[in-house]
Amino acid sequence: MNKQPHKYHFILICVFLIAAIVAVYWPVYKYDFVKYDDDVYVTDNIHIQSGFNWQSIRWAFTASCAGNWHPVTMLSHTLDYQLFKDWAGGHHITNILFHIVNTLILFYVLTLMTASIWPSAFVAAAFALHPLHIESVAWVAERKDVLSTFFWLLTMLAYVRYVKNPKLKWYLAAFVLFVLGLMSKPMLVTVPFVLLLLDYWPLERKISWRLLIEKVPFFICSFVSCVVTFLAQQKGGAVVAFESFGLATRINNAVVSCLAYITKMIWPSRLAVLYPHPGDNLSTTKVVISGIILLLISIYVVYQTRRHKFFAVGWFWFLGTLVPVIGLVQVGIQAMADRYSYIPLIGLFIIIAFGAKEFIPKRRYKILAVLTAVILIGWGITAGRQLRYWKDSISLFEHTLAVTENNYHIYSNYATYLTGLGRFNEAIEQFDKLLAVRPASAEAHNNLGSALIKAGKVDLAVEHFRLAIKYKPGFPQAYCNIGFVLLEQGKLEESVPYFKQALKIKPDYIGAYTDLARAFMELKKFDETIETCGKALKFDPDNVFVRGYLGMALAGVGKTDEAIKEISFVLNIRPNDVEMHRNLGILLERKGQNTEAIEEYRKAVQIDPNDINSQQLLESAVKKLKTS
Repeated sequence: MNKQPHKYHFILICVFLIAAIVAVYWPVYKYDFVKYDDDVYVTDNIHIQSGFNWQSIRWAFTASCAGNWHPVTMLSHTLDYQLFKDWAGGHHITNILFHIVNTLILFYVLTLMTASIWPSAFVAAAFALHPLHIESVAWVAERKDVLSTFFWLLTMLAYVRYVKNPKLKWYLAAFVLFVLGLMSKPMLVTVPFVLLLLDYWPLERKISWRLLIEKVPFFICSFVSCVVTFLAQQKGGAVVAFESFGLATRINNAVVSCLAYITKMIWPSRLAVLYPHPGDNLSTTKVVISGIILLLISIYVVYQTRRHKFFAVGWFWFLGTLVPVIGLVQVGIQAMADRYSYIPLIGLFIIIAFGAKEFIPKRRYKILAVLTAVILIGWGITAGRQLRYWKDSISLFEHTLAVTENNYHIYSNYATYLTGLGRFNEAIEQFDKLLAVRPASAEAHNNLGSALIKAGKVDLAVEHFRLAIKYKPGFPQAYCNIGFVLLEQGKLEESVPYFKQALKIKPDYIGAYTDLARAFMELKKFDETIETCGKALKFDPDNVFVRGYLGMALAGVGKTDEAIKEISFVLNIRPNDVEMHRNLGILLERKGQNTEAIEEYRKAVQIDPNDINSQQLLESAVKKLKTS
């Protein structure tokens, strides 16, 4: 008789969790992409937009994106783009679906392990509704967060099945799911540690060497993932030099950030997409107080663990899963990030939920239920308000600047976004605010120069590019930008040394290779173009712009078949490239394949009916075919 109500309650709670998430997140279907990594992952990523093909799959597994190697995440974005194209709402909905599934799996796994349905329900509800999780769910670029957590929780589920029924299939399932999770986001490196915590509680396994030995394959994969991630982030420029933030600075920030996550969990206010790193400006008093509070909590946890093991599991889950992102190895310029709490907060929710079960008498459960409802509703309302700031780039940037100070990185992103909208005066105003905070920022001067070019103030732009080089002599982007200005002015020979200098500083700088190849092409130096493109393709074999110049250069030296191969490669990824269709038509005519050439010219005209060159070539090819 007792099992049926339990089953009924479980289903009812699942319905509530789904309804609660939908109630908070439903507006996202009409939200836009944001100009903050969404462009890197989706809107400006030609590999994602090419759809599922051998080139995009190979790229996902062999290249890094935004300083990370996460092929499963990139394939997920590829599938989304194939389904939804530029409709941002579809990409958002996928994130929401993952969040719903993650919540349900978390509820199921906790209930399965603890046989305590209501504490498990609170943990799942808190996970579903907490405002700190808005960033992970509402940000398309954070697909890696919800996707990796999906595999994390499935790994836990398979592991629990293995513990309850020790068969190889469950162990292998856990291992495979773990590897897929690592290929979604490397934060899963702490999973083996979490599995050991679960062995302690609530699985209550006997402590022995066997527990550690069976995790060895997991630890090996974690180590490999750490190495791959470090190399990818170092190559992508995401790892901050040790000299920029010394060891003491990193430790101080880690201590303060740990307490800040707890504070924001309790009272989630002034949430931002980026909290600037304070560097050496953290007061000693703040660090000491934060450290003392964390130490006191740890002492209390150890004291309570003698009778209540969930204290240790929840607390060390929280601290342990934060280790990869707490800043001891500084990645990026943030002090902390809301998205980093997506998994760690589960540990704190476990302490709250199971602590309430143990310490609050049953006669007070009605009061507890009311209090729980108030907390969850409060978090849900706050989450809904925070969600609104993610509707577009301007809302996100303006809110972030309103709740943080001296946020030069967001000033830069906001200004760059305004530049893209053609609102040059507003963009320049934001760059001025940025330079007021960091007057010697080479990046700020370089980005301001790019905005000034688009505003038509080319001479002033070059001045800022030269200031960027002054403040950072080894700044390849600034050299490349000066070269680009000269290239646009038709000063081809003068532009070449700047591109070469950029490549001397950064030998894998694809943008400089592309512009240098263009300069050589316009100078009709085909051999130099081919050589430049060959070097570029060693670093980025699928770069369509480089392949395009290579194809035209090969055509220039009479290697028609090779040229056709390169241009066809480009069109496979960029089927709407009018110039490439036109060039392919010319090459096919050269080989006497007039029918195929006419087809390419027609494609070019269909894509751009106003393209006079394609129209003339089409008319000429049709006449030749009729007279032949």
